[in-house]
Amino acid sequence: MTLPGPMGLSMRDRAAEAEVRAGLAEVEAGLLAATKSDVPFITEAAQRLVRAGGKRLRPLLVLLAARFGDPEAPGVVPSAVVVELTHLATLHHDDVLDDAEARRRTPRTDAHWDNSVAVLTGDFLFARASHLLADLGPEAVRIQADAFRQLVTGQILETAGPSGDRDPVEHYLEVLAGRTGSLIAVSGRLGALASGAGPEVAGALARYGELLGVACRLAEDVLDIAGAGGAGGVPRGCPGTTLREGFATLPLLYLRARAEATGSDEDRELCDLLTTGRADEPRYADALRRLRAHPALDLARVAAARYADQARTALAPLPAGAARGALEDLCDLVTRGRPASLPASLPASLPASPPASSPASPPLVAAEQRLPEPAQP
Repeated sequence: MTLPGPMGLSMRDRAAEAEVRAGLAEVEAGLLAATKSDVPFITEAAQRLVRAGGKRLRPLLVLLAARFGDPEAPGVVPSAVVVELTHLATLHHDDVLDDAEARRRTPRTDAHWDNSVAVLTGDFLFARASHLLADLGPEAVRIQADAFRQLVTGQILETAGPSGDRDPVEHYLEVLAGRTGSLIAVSGRLGALASGAGPEVAGALARYGELLGVACRLAEDVLDIAGAGGAGGVPRGCPGTTLREGFATLPLLYLRARAEATGSDEDRELCDLLTTGRADEPRYADALRRLRAHPALDLARVAAARYADQARTALAPLPAGAARGALEDLCDLVTRGRPASLPASLPASLPASPPASSPASPPLVAAEQRLPEPAQP
């Protein structure tokens, strides 16, 4: 028996799994209720992404976090609805900011309505989330507000790009911790708060969520190139979709760092093709093929695996049981089939484990040496 949705997670306790399945069904009903409006057009716009489905990772984490306290507490399901509404609202805004052609296997929101409607629909979802959040108490409001601050900060950092001599890889990881990790972190924290699980549990789950969120995004960076589907089995379309939209994901950042560190003409040419050659489809397809066989892609796999391992380690303070087992299994699902150590094919000029303090370490190594600390609550 597996939980609904493409995450494909199966809990080890069937009774606990049945309860989580029932909770997810309540979340779906809550999402539909929260996105209804007296204006039919608003309902249609607000429910488009709800009805498209998705992993529902954030609500799942709320429900699993609540199992460390009272999973039947009245605020648990509303907390799960809040985090998913917030996530869906950001997708509406991201469609406009990213000018993406598709989102969650559906045409982007502003393909049916203009950008203004897409932005306003996101605002409507934020308002509905805030309305539900107000009933959960001031602490929940503060937690959500802080997570949203981190999310917006990540978006601004992505838009601005790295400043001065900032390592692009470190900058990118900070962006992911804000844009993705913050809302997944708040899922664990709100689930713990709603169930009365206590601050130590909430802190461990928040740390876990931030690291898992980054691992998910890094795994999708890899799969965007490998063309094997998104994290948790969500299709990503044709290989290189994100790169084609002009985003420098981790494999490309590693490739650029390697080209800078080694001075390889071949790597520099590949960087140029992937950055500026999107109009020439045959050459671009060949560039993607070359990137699939490049050590930079293996390094990105390693980074995803290491974040997932750090997420698993963050669960150490929590009691063993079905909920912790499910959270640990999510780490495996995110990085399934990816190596946990650096590939032997790495050239000697890019050492796998240089001293973290070494000023001679190429920027390529930064992600392998340090993980960003989560923001304090």
